[in-house]
Order: sequence, then C-alpha cells, then structure tokens
Amino acid sequence: MNRPEPWQTAETPGPEKALVITKPEIVAALLKRAKHPIMIVGHGILGCNLGKEEMIDYVIRLARLSGVTVAATSHIVKEFVEKGFQPAVSISAIEITDRLRDPSWKGFDGNRQYDLAIFLGFPYYMEWLILSGLKNFSPDLKTVSLDKFYQPNASWSFPNISTEEWINNLNAIEKEFRNG
Repeated sequence: MNRPEPWQTAETPGPEKALVITKPEIVAALLKRAKHPIMIVGHGILGCNLGKEEMIDYVIRLARLSGVTVAATSHIVKEFVEKGFQPAVSISAIEITDRLRDPSWKGFDGNRQYDLAIFLGFPYYMEWLILSGLKNFSPDLKTVSLDKFYQPNASWSFPNISTEEWINNLNAIEKEFRNG
C-alpha cells in the first residue's frame, strides 16, 4: 500500500511517518488498551458538524463512553460546560504539549504520564508542529489524529479522506464503545 502524503505538501515529516488508520476500530482498540489516555480538542470542533450534530456533542459522547480525559484548548471549555460536560482542564495547546513531553509530569490527576494522546479540532499546521514535537521529544507517548487530513507526525492518523468517510469513521469508533 502506498503511504499517504501529508495534506500540507511543503512540509517534510522525516523518515518516521504515522501509521494509517485503515479501520476505525483501530482507534477504539488503542483507546481501550491505553492505561491513561487523554483527548486534546481545539477550537476547530466548534461549528464543525457531523451530519446533523455538532462535533462537540460527538466528543462528549466519546469521552463518556470511553472514559478518556478531555483537555479543552482556547475558549471552548465554555461550550462544554454549557452542554453539561466538565472537561478535566482548559489549557493552551502549547502548554499541554510542553507537559506531555515532560517525563516527570504525572497528568492532571497526578497518577501517571499519559500513554495515548488523541488530537481533534486543530488547524492543520498547528497540529503538525505539536505532533512533531511530541514525536521527537516524547517517544513513549502514542498520538492519534482524528482529523480528516493525514498527519504524518502522529503515531496514527486517518489518510486524507472525504468529509462523508470521516464522519462514518468517527461514528464507527463510537459504535465500538456502545457495543462493548
């Protein structure tokens, strides 16, 4: 299988590139296997619709079903609270990246380092840089990009896919948790 190309073609990710999420069940399995996962969501989830619902509703449902800790960046924590969901923390994207690469940091709950970080809702170029930093300076952390464009600096990423295929994949991830 040919490896997908980054959506932003002028950047060079280096020799180590993300594994392609060929089946959404892979993401569910990664989440179920993780001992201490975190989902970091950016402002791009606001105004993003998955068919008839908002992306933020999907994030809330997935967090409740999977038990993943949610870190909200920028101003979106207010939107979560208005929907009756309290994320673990509101933190800037740069600050969470710095903490994730710090080997002495024990997470927001003080238990241990996160072993899986899922990213969703960031501008492509910003997520590229965040994931590049984590890939190079936090080698024990697995990262997953749930956006619809291939992020080669993640551990796992969807290939460049259509919006319809992306929505179907996200729904399939949620379905894996509903079915057990």
